[in-house]
Amino acid sequence: MGAVMVRCPQTGRDIPTGFVADRESFKATAVFFARVHCPICRTEHEWFAKEAWVCEAEPRPRRGAVL
Repeated sequence: MGAVMVRCPQTGRDIPTGFVADRESFKATAVFFARVHCPICRTEHEWFAKEAWVCEAEPRPRRGAVL
């Protein structure tokens, strides 16, 4: 599971949409349209699901952990 992300068209930075999904399930969803408030440029952006991606963070090893 990970955060569904889009790119801010004004700054080019990645922003979370507030949706959480796994990559396979998100790829299988119908194309939809949504809006998100951008915390970077403080405006509302419109986006299509085909423009978004799922950012699944890799777990970080704890300090001192043996790999």
